[in-house]
Amino acid sequence: MQRYRVGILAGAAVVALGGGGLILAGLDDDGGAGGGIGLPSALRFGEPSPSASPSPTGPSPEELAKAERAKREKALTTALKKLTATSPEFSVAVQDKKTGETYAYRGDEHYDTASIVKAQVLACMLLKDQDAGRDPSASEMALAKPMIQLSDNDATTSLFSRIGGKAAVTKCNKRLGLTDTVVNSSWGLTRTTADDQIKLLSELVDTGGPLDADSRKTAFKLMNTVDAAQDWGVPAVARSGETFTVKNGWDTRSADGGLWAINTIGRVTGGDDVDVSVAVLSHNNKSMESGKALVEKVAKLTRQYLKY
Repeated sequence: MQRYRVGILAGAAVVALGGGGLILAGLDDDGGAGGGIGLPSALRFGEPSPSASPSPTGPSPEELAKAERAKREKALTTALKKLTATSPEFSVAVQDKKTGETYAYRGDEHYDTASIVKAQVLACMLLKDQDAGRDPSASEMALAKPMIQLSDNDATTSLFSRIGGKAAVTKCNKRLGLTDTVVNSSWGLTRTTADDQIKLLSELVDTGGPLDADSRKTAFKLMNTVDAAQDWGVPAVARSGETFTVKNGWDTRSADGGLWAINTIGRVTGGDDVDVSVAVLSHNNKSMESGKALVEKVAKLTRQYLKY
């Protein structure tokens, strides 16, 4: 399902030597010549020549790029505010790995993770195995694969418990830089923010982060091969020739009147030009389908305006 979807010198006055003396010897004390011959002021010795006015300089390329980025972000925020007025609540964060620039709209608002927490559980499993100096076992991968590729809840519950549950994942989150994610023993009720999910996505690919090369490769392979039925959310912004990874989450809660929480996190990469992480969180959607449409629309708006 991979989708193969950047001034003439003042001192240039001629001084003639003749008869062993200077023609200029007849200058009086005021710089004039005794025979009524004078030099232009610009050629008088000891007087500075007029300097040319400095050429005006415009903004640097960096300043122009910064101004353009600010313009795009402002336009995106305006578009998202307009959408907010007619849609359920949502938040979004985007990070461009090539430029290091991050954008967020309501990025610090808390939402239930639903199944996007499974990417977090996967990262913690991989770190646990790294610490033990081993590769993931066959039995662990037998749980991790359906957890990510099929979003299997039973597999998630088993793996969550196997790696140490709430306490272990909470501790692991510190290593992943997730400072605003609160783990729940009922893993789907873990609370997080779009800002934190961008941090998680970054750690899944950061060569200087806690996950080693093999762990990063495992995470990519699983999140790049989710079941076709889950090919929605972040993948909607991937273009021909580009590659995506994704983990989606969806759930209903009686506390929310049976309305839907719909979330999507993932990355889009393409050659040397595109390397972007996107996280969209939402709740209070009337249906799963309307929630999917919302998070995809938000993700597409980020690409439209930020032009990554």
